[in-house]
Amino acid sequence: MTILEKLTGMDKQQKDNHAVAPIPERLMKLERVAIITADDTQDLEFFYPYYRLTEEGYTVDVITPEGGSFEGKHGLGLNDTKSISDVLPQNYALLYIPGGKAPATLRKNMEVLNFVKEFAASGKPIAAICHGPQLLISAGLVKNKQMAAWPEIAGEIEEAGGIFINEALVEDGQFITSRKPGDLHRHLYGVLQYLQGNIPNESRVERLERKYIKQPA
Repeated sequence: MTILEKLTGMDKQQKDNHAVAPIPERLMKLERVAIITADDTQDLEFFYPYYRLTEEGYTVDVITPEGGSFEGKHGLGLNDTKSISDVLPQNYALLYIPGGKAPATLRKNMEVLNFVKEFAASGKPIAAICHGPQLLISAGLVKNKQMAAWPEIAGEIEEAGGIFINEALVEDGQFITSRKPGDLHRHLYGVLQYLQGNIPNESRVERLERKYIKQPA
């Protein structure tokens, strides 16, 4: 009798038949994530995800248009960031977009827009909070997508063909969005659940339909 059989009470064939399926590669936890921002970002919306993702073991690369330092609207910031020209979308498991006035700056930068579009094409998660969806609007990514955001930009989302949802956490496919700093704990919960493989397979509307609308027999 082999050690395997002694420990499990099964022979090798039985063990193989009961083996857990391998985790799909696209769900495996990658170690590097990106936060893209600029001057006048909302400080809390930058630093909360920065440290929360770091606590979970991710390497967080902060990306700005030119690299170097940036300063948030309340005076906080970092001295060392990566330039958008020095990074590649395929190196990251997540793209996080804080709010404040930074997205209004980022959306004017074609190199930033191309990075966001290429990242979105990979199917990997993109998280945005507050004014962050402005960058997704300019990248042409919100049509037919449900998104939370700072209510003042609800009109922008709808004009771009998106669906504004005034809730603390909205998940639609690869997009994970929230409204404001007070939603950060919910937002990061959704982000981390996604990164850990608990990916929502339905949009919010689909979940509501399944829950409340009787399906045909």
